[in-house]
Amino acid sequence: MTTSSNLGSPIKVSVETFYVEGQSEPEQDKYVFAYSITIKNHSLCSVKLLSRYWLITDANGKEVEVQGEGVVGETPTIAPGESYKYTSGAVLDTPVGTMQGHYTMRNEFGTEFEAPIDVFRLACPNILH
Repeated sequence: MTTSSNLGSPIKVSVETFYVEGQSEPEQDKYVFAYSITIKNHSLCSVKLLSRYWLITDANGKEVEVQGEGVVGETPTIAPGESYKYTSGAVLDTPVGTMQGHYTMRNEFGTEFEAPIDVFRLACPNILH
């Protein structure tokens, strides 16, 4: 599944999700998902990704907040018109869930701002029709 967010924002975030069957253990309520994120800078100046915030919700309503510096150990600077892509993952107790959040960014003039990441779904294949 691919989604894109941030209408009206100079930073566009696209998400593609994958169910990782080989690492999942449904009988143990362990569902592993990977997601690839592409962050595209549509502004006229460079931006640096400082931190991330995620709210992960499973089908039972259990919420987990994740926050920290950068993404996958990096704090990339993205030039105007350029993109940065990374892949990470999440483990849920249910075969369906959602993620949403934001990146804290700083432009080359030192102004910090949040780039929102709209809610996207994590789902095992053939669970939802």
